[in-house]
Amino acid sequence: MTSILSFFLLILLSSLSLASSQYALPDHYFINCGSNSEVDFTNRKFVGDVNPSTFSISGGHVAAESNNPPTDTPAIYRTARVFIKKSWYELEADEINTFVMVSLHFSRFSTNGFEFSNSKLDVSVSGFSLLSGFSTGNTTVIREFIFPIGSERKFRIEFTPSRGSSSAFVNAIEAFTTPSNLFRPASSFPRISPAGSIGDLEKLTSDYAFNPIHRVNVGGQTVNIDRDTLRRTWTPDDSFIFNNGPARNVTFDRRINYVDGGATSFDAPDDVYKTAKQLNNSLVNITWIFNVNKNAMYLLRVHFCDIISTALVSPTDAFNFFVYSHHKEEIQPGNTIRVLQAPFYLDLVVESNDSNRLNISIGAIRGNNQPVFLNGVEIMEMLKISGVRDPVNGTKGKSVFIVVGCVVAGVAFVLVLLAGFFIRSRCGKRKQVVVGAKSESHVVPSHGRSTSYTDINVDFTVNHPSPVLDLNLRVPFADIVQATNNFDENLMIGRGGFGKVYKGILHGTKVAVKRGEHGHGQGRPEFVTEIMVLSRIRYKHLVSLIGYCDENNEMLLVYEFMEKGTLQDHLYDSDLPRLSWERRLEMCISATRGLHYLHTGSEGGIIHRDVKSTNILLNEHYVAKVADFGISRLDNVDEGEHSDVKGSFGYLDPEYVRCMKLTQKSDVYSFGVVLLEVLCARPALDHRLPAKEVNLADWAIKQIKNGNLENIIDPFLTGTINHDSLRKFVEIAEQCLKETGDERPSMIDVLWDLEYVLKLQLMSVDRESYDDTTINTSFQLPMSIIDRLPSRLNDDYDVNDSSISSYPSESQVFSQLKIDEAR
Repeated sequence: MTSILSFFLLILLSSLSLASSQYALPDHYFINCGSNSEVDFTNRKFVGDVNPSTFSISGGHVAAESNNPPTDTPAIYRTARVFIKKSWYELEADEINTFVMVSLHFSRFSTNGFEFSNSKLDVSVSGFSLLSGFSTGNTTVIREFIFPIGSERKFRIEFTPSRGSSSAFVNAIEAFTTPSNLFRPASSFPRISPAGSIGDLEKLTSDYAFNPIHRVNVGGQTVNIDRDTLRRTWTPDDSFIFNNGPARNVTFDRRINYVDGGATSFDAPDDVYKTAKQLNNSLVNITWIFNVNKNAMYLLRVHFCDIISTALVSPTDAFNFFVYSHHKEEIQPGNTIRVLQAPFYLDLVVESNDSNRLNISIGAIRGNNQPVFLNGVEIMEMLKISGVRDPVNGTKGKSVFIVVGCVVAGVAFVLVLLAGFFIRSRCGKRKQVVVGAKSESHVVPSHGRSTSYTDINVDFTVNHPSPVLDLNLRVPFADIVQATNNFDENLMIGRGGFGKVYKGILHGTKVAVKRGEHGHGQGRPEFVTEIMVLSRIRYKHLVSLIGYCDENNEMLLVYEFMEKGTLQDHLYDSDLPRLSWERRLEMCISATRGLHYLHTGSEGGIIHRDVKSTNILLNEHYVAKVADFGISRLDNVDEGEHSDVKGSFGYLDPEYVRCMKLTQKSDVYSFGVVLLEVLCARPALDHRLPAKEVNLADWAIKQIKNGNLENIIDPFLTGTINHDSLRKFVEIAEQCLKETGDERPSMIDVLWDLEYVLKLQLMSVDRESYDDTTINTSFQLPMSIIDRLPSRLNDDYDVNDSSISSYPSESQVFSQLKIDEAR
């Protein structure tokens, strides 16, 4: 894919560079609304708007002062300008053909028995609708916008009570001219779509204003407005990152080199460029996931500054930057800026869809010496003239205000309902969503689309605030220390979302010990869930929990030791012997039995929620067992109790992501991806491949539909798979990967079909001998093959019995499985 033309990313003209270096934040406008006095706030002097000398205010409005506010209320939030009808402030920019940054301050406010926190407000400026139906609620909020100034320096900020509200207010206004080159013009740009397509080119004009949604200091701490010349707040990236495993924070304590052709200190402050997240594992990516407004267009600005390299790298060395799962840019610091510790940024225009999620990733390119890093992220909604709503606010109760700048700490006001103004409009309650998720893969998956995800911690304690764990499973910490030789690194056999995994000998039994790492990704909820799930179910195709330990703030889980590792280990990216088709099918059948038992073997059933090839383990006899139940969920839990998506990128059910609808069919979808891994011997997501091949489910299904099945099969299997066995296996995978759960088979259906696939393979007869439902009963199977058939079929059906005209019905199979599972 050719590199997308960077939006606005042109080399600075020397005159623009000079203008930027001479910029100083103006002393206007900082307005203390509803007041006749000046107040100092955040190191700036805010002037009152009663009889102003440098601006004017018109329309239907009054000045108001809060009655008996709490003593810790800042002076700027003790007064407000109250609007009874359309009103406006008329201000003037310092120059033409530039941008103005405006920040509007709102806080809980009441006066003379009138309460304004539920009033709704529309705000516009220079033809741009900035807010529509905005309600402050019970929180202090600052909303920031950036809009263009053309040939006319004067502009109006208009405030109007929304329809259904008889009043509205604002506490303070900041409006000042930015550096002229804050946004650099480009003639045209492509739009990146989450569905995988690239939109048409558009001309970039002054028709766009910007509503900053996120400003993130990657790898660093909060940067407050007093540390940013343009009074922006930058938040840490920890709540957006999708698994900290492959990432480490980097800091730099020397001077940043600002050079022509790169970024300036006004594009982002030093504090942003002096910190970064670095990728420390070239086999995976680092991914960040952001909430955004639905069906909108965004300017995505990502900041880079190589504070890691000690010498200039080759101009051709690069690393990958991804948007969604399909769009890739090659970042070449040595070619873009031939100076160490010199910042630059990349601008792209990105669209969102109904999922209201946007994700980005960074990843290594094989054979490159360039460190992989990211310093900062800005996501700004692009507002066209007129008609853009404010979808984030206007809520009541607990709300998530996605704002740029800062969400100021809530001030504890005593509320009294507004008596003189009737607030007739109320808003619905919005679910709170906390960004983050468990994953060991790092590009958003989908079958037919790309989506990104959010997560909220949930566990089996929903109805049990203080769960009582099975004390019979508790193992003393001293015993585990002895079993693992004090967690000897030489005994470490793996590492996942929960922490490190050690091999050990406990009371003479070989075990695997998971040791939770605080802050590593999973924590106490997953720990408790794993214990509660595995202490209530036992089955031969589920990995058994031997014990746990929670002494000394430790989170330790002890399992039966699975000698042969993960299914993935035997498929790709390892030196282990490759598996035959028959053995792969046997493993799939065993895993399916485990998942079917999970869905039906306990009251209400359990949804695994993280089915993938690394969570299917093999014992010394290559018997597959399903593992890792840390984010499992009871199937009978009410959907309304959760607003989360958890799982691993590459395996997530798209219906689950879109609709927050988690069902057993979500596990079926994930298992469908595993089936493709088994067939193709490649990861669910592989960023080393061309962009169209990164997502296994998308790529494989397209190849199958285009008649290119032979191109996706593991070369090791060439010539060894019976044609009918292969055809039926592919059909199962396709059915599992259907868009909606209603279209997918149940796990018992998958089990039956896989056993049929194995039987077809073992028979190795011509297609004329049988079709998909009926065996030619004159064919006599040798005992060597009968012995290799799944035990359920051996025990209950004589496949050489000429009286059998067809396979048993699904109900017969289901009944027999219930008998098997009870054994």
